[in-house]
Amino acid sequence: MTSRREFISTATLAAAGVALAPLAACSQERAPAKAAATAAVAPPKPGTLITRTIPSSGEKIPVIGLGTSGSFEVGSDAGERAPLREVLEAFVAGGGTLIDTAPTYGTAEDVLGDLMAQTGTRGKLFIATKLSGVTGKDEGIKQFNDTLRRLRTDKVELLQVHNLRDTATQIALARELKAQGKTKYTGLTHYREDGQAQLAEEMRKHKPDFIQINYSPVSRGAEQTVFPLAQELGCAVMINRAFEDGRLISQVRDKPLPPWAKDVGADSWAQLFLKFVLSHPAVTVVIPATSKVRHQVDNLRAGTGSLLDAKQRDALIAALA
Repeated sequence: MTSRREFISTATLAAAGVALAPLAACSQERAPAKAAATAAVAPPKPGTLITRTIPSSGEKIPVIGLGTSGSFEVGSDAGERAPLREVLEAFVAGGGTLIDTAPTYGTAEDVLGDLMAQTGTRGKLFIATKLSGVTGKDEGIKQFNDTLRRLRTDKVELLQVHNLRDTATQIALARELKAQGKTKYTGLTHYREDGQAQLAEEMRKHKPDFIQINYSPVSRGAEQTVFPLAQELGCAVMINRAFEDGRLISQVRDKPLPPWAKDVGADSWAQLFLKFVLSHPAVTVVIPATSKVRHQVDNLRAGTGSLLDAKQRDALIAALA
């Protein structure tokens, strides 16, 4: 991912622990299904991490998660893994819980499993992984068992069918594993706007606990069908590609923040992009990936304070046009 402009104040892990210690979960209920795409509830107290409700269970999770695609795909060298350990520790210290990964993200599951074991953080985390690139029940079972080994755990919180591959078979398997206590929730994922029509079709068929899809100020197709359907069916919504794989950060590299950024407590463009995503009432959690602790601290700040209202959302969209 393209590096962010160094307009984020420098942060060390020690500083992160102090600054983010107050970010305990604070309830923020989702707006009604037909509400406008703005934060429709009072913001939490400054410094607390907003939470949203998983509709199928009522469980609350923090709105800032952590992705592992690319960022956690490193080797076994201690020097390569040290920054990721800092990222994980800062994420947990800041109140984050949901980490999204997949068996097809190179070494990401191995690295995450090792780091959770080293830091003793598994019990504090909500692990989301996937049945990815497999066909048939036997392949799915084999892959899932390998995932548990790689993650050094005996269960995961969320098991998703990745990019709608062999959906009917794999979602049925995920439900079997849920019944066995091997996962708590099931889900469906995609990452491109041209996959959203198929995602909506599969959502209607299978009514998963979670769906995962791309969304950003410049990729808003999910607003048309996927988000309203998720609200209708009671699906939690996880957002990927909120920075457009780094392209949004590059686009604003030399631009000053808009004056209204201070009104929502944002001091970086990255925070504004994440707050934009979270200001849609259908969204439950967003999963930006990073291998830098200062970016992890910055991402967590986006999950505190106020979100964007309709006017601010329009202004951000216009700034990127």
